[in-house]
Amino acid sequence: MKRRRTAARSVASCIVVLAAVVTCACDVESRRSSNQTPATPVSPAGPPAKVLALPKRPGSIRFAAIGDAGRGDRPQYEVAAQMAAFRKEFEFGFVVMLGDNVYDGGTAEDYRQKFELPYKPFLDDGVEFYATIGNHDDPSQPAYAPFHMGGQRYYTFEPEAPLLAGILRTSVQFFMIDTELLDDTEIAWLDREMGKSKADWKIPVFHRPIYTSGRYSRPARIFRGLLEPVFVRHGVRVALSGHEHFYERTEPQLGITYFISGAAGSLRFGDARRSSLTARAFDTDYSFMLFEISGDELFFQSISRLGHSVDAGSVRLAQAVRSPSEETR
Repeated sequence: MKRRRTAARSVASCIVVLAAVVTCACDVESRRSSNQTPATPVSPAGPPAKVLALPKRPGSIRFAAIGDAGRGDRPQYEVAAQMAAFRKEFEFGFVVMLGDNVYDGGTAEDYRQKFELPYKPFLDDGVEFYATIGNHDDPSQPAYAPFHMGGQRYYTFEPEAPLLAGILRTSVQFFMIDTELLDDTEIAWLDREMGKSKADWKIPVFHRPIYTSGRYSRPARIFRGLLEPVFVRHGVRVALSGHEHFYERTEPQLGITYFISGAAGSLRFGDARRSSLTARAFDTDYSFMLFEISGDELFFQSISRLGHSVDAGSVRLAQAVRSPSEETR
């Protein structure tokens, strides 16, 4: 796959922002209860051809997204099998990984059991995986070649586009952000690279969310203060993250729709606290996401382990900008 990657400078000598604060917050925040139930599947499980809600337009750019997947246990394999079933109807070309890609280990056997075996059908078929690092990932993970990180904790890439994509004026660039060692150097890199990008769709991908109705809403505010101004300045319309072990789509915040898809191998049942921030939430089963970009429209669908359509819709480049919900400030 042809792509353009811009590596970041080393962060070894930089001051790390928030690492200790956020790690503590992640450990001590208690589980929230809610008197509102999460969204139920919008359609019954059935053959993928009947459940799929994406248009499959000629020349579109198609990909999948998985977060918090790398447990190496049965649910991860079941989600992977459902992804393979849907790929027969919706042939996506690559997968973005939203962190916690290989939980608590960095040995060859860890990568085999928690990545290479569950996703073997995709790897055998030439599907490429692009990872962003999470808090449970081994520090040496950027050197793992199948994750296409090029040895860097943050990087950018442009996927290979179908021939018709140019005619349809579909241009996409991904910005894979490290929220574990987020510092001024990385933020300056992100601002610079987004400023240089000619892509219409600039999509940041990172592990820790900056908007969430889950247990990590407090640290999310801190990350939001660092990243949101850059996103807004460069016309971002969609952002992807994991870390919360459920699915959530926000109402647009300053023109940006935020997706959390952190349940491809991990699940916190009942952990999504519904609020004015939430457009859709699902925390009763494992899930993954499919995306399709065609011209100025991005289509999305979240699908559960059992093949239910959890959520589906579209986002346009020219969507209206609204202020963030008071509750999330």
